Amino acid sequence: MSVTTDWFLTGRERGNGASSIPDWRDGNRVEPLIHGATYFDRLATEVDSLGPGDHLFFTDWRGDPDERVRDGGPKFAELFSRAAERGVVVKGLVWRSHLDAFAYSEEENQHLGEAIEAAGGEVLLDQRVRFGGSHHQKLVVLRRPGRPERDVAFAGGIDLCHSRRDDADHHGDPQAVQMARQYGDRPPWHDVQLRIQGPIVGALDHAFRERWTDPAPLDMLSPIAWVVDKLRRADLDAGELPPQPPDPPPCGPHAVQVLRTYPDAHFEYAFAPHGERSIARGYTKAIRRARRLIYLEDQYLWSKQVSHLLAEALVANPELHLIAVVPRHPDVDGKLSLPPNQVGRQQAIETCRRADPGRVHIFDLENRAGTPVYVHAKVCVIDDVWACVGSDNFNRRSWTHDSELSCAVLDGTRDDREPLDPAGRGDGARVFARDLRLRLLREHLDRAADGSDDGGLLDPASVVDAVTASAKALQEWHDGGRRGARPPGRLRPHEPERLGTLTRMWAEPLYRAVYDPDGRSYRDRLRRRW
Repeated sequence: MSVTTDWFLTGRERGNGASSIPDWRDGNRVEPLIHGATYFDRLATEVDSLGPGDHLFFTDWRGDPDERVRDGGPKFAELFSRAAERGVVVKGLVWRSHLDAFAYSEEENQHLGEAIEAAGGEVLLDQRVRFGGSHHQKLVVLRRPGRPERDVAFAGGIDLCHSRRDDADHHGDPQAVQMARQYGDRPPWHDVQLRIQGPIVGALDHAFRERWTDPAPLDMLSPIAWVVDKLRRADLDAGELPPQPPDPPPCGPHAVQVLRTYPDAHFEYAFAPHGERSIARGYTKAIRRARRLIYLEDQYLWSKQVSHLLAEALVANPELHLIAVVPRHPDVDGKLSLPPNQVGRQQAIETCRRADPGRVHIFDLENRAGTPVYVHAKVCVIDDVWACVGSDNFNRRSWTHDSELSCAVLDGTRDDREPLDPAGRGDGARVFARDLRLRLLREHLDRAADGSDDGGLLDPASVVDAVTASAKALQEWHDGGRRGARPPGRLRPHEPERLGTLTRMWAEPLYRAVYDPDGRSYRDRLRRRW
């Protein structure tokens, strides 16, 4: 068995024979884009280079037409509309969402679509989800028929909307959304997207086309939405897509596997009649292979069920450590919405720590002014070999209930820095996975971006000591009244909030039913099968 099949799902393991998504593709080049400002700038450059007959396909959870891609513009509506006016085939699928009265994004998504359609593109509001679910994928695919070597895709955790355009200084997006008061008027935001070239772009193109051509009605399960759409003469019929171009040629050393979540819904997706849970299965396979270090950045590390997977790995491997970076506070602070957000994380962290509290290291993040940074990233690196970036969070909702899309990366190039094989399995450290982890930690610890100050960060044993010491020093500085120079680093030890018994009595059922629901069939739930 090859290293690739040791880490990636085989077609049978994926568990969705109705889809023709390939198992994986070799020969790609993947670049992590850390921070929304970096991603938006690179995306705008690529979109501006598209010409007549080129393709711009995108899916998103939320799209704000007035969000600026750079200081001084353009806005997303302008960027995509200008492409459509040049003759680019612009097609988008955006979650229809719940009512704006509940702080979701139907109105913004509708207006983004209207602006692009007025320019000749087509954007559909997509409600083909399980009841209470959402389309959470964040994907942009740019194809250039006749010039496949220039095809590119962007996939990860960053939406095309307000609050995402932050940078390494973490002063926040000038166009901010309101969040919990601890984050201030311009919430600092940490996030990651991937820029992808090579044959796997064809698979991501195909993933978009499967959703676009699915015959289920767009306003599924929403009679009110059906009436409203009829009255405003909304576009409810997906237009024809141009033929899919051949896959781009190989261009790099990275094998990439596209992982997805689709629920076992109250209707059938033509391409996933019983849903797809390859994200859950992909993480399960990779985590069970972990031996030394799981590095995780996640918005919602709050599912007790998912945390059992981490705990089992810790119990089975006495040298394994977990480092996780999470938000200090949930994004909401209402009396009814806050406790269900808190109870899930408390249970998840407690589950991991019961395995061995000395090997579970949870941190949150702040900027140099001491304002908490909202960690929206969804990143996992295991033993500096396997890495994954996407839209999914470490919770049951993302692994079973909503639509999600992530990309797992296995670099064919071994890293020549010691330790050469940290897990001791013969796989060797890989350049992409190790560099991704190091880039993130350099910023979090205020280390040199060029890698000249990586002491203690390479070896899984010493990185735990380095991160823990930095976070401890910063916490002691805060506890001591912030006297003297602020220590380097932006991580602080994270302690989940403690809830009283009465609060837990009502918050736990609400958390399980609404905040972290299960999108599997009852048969799979009973069998505890992803």
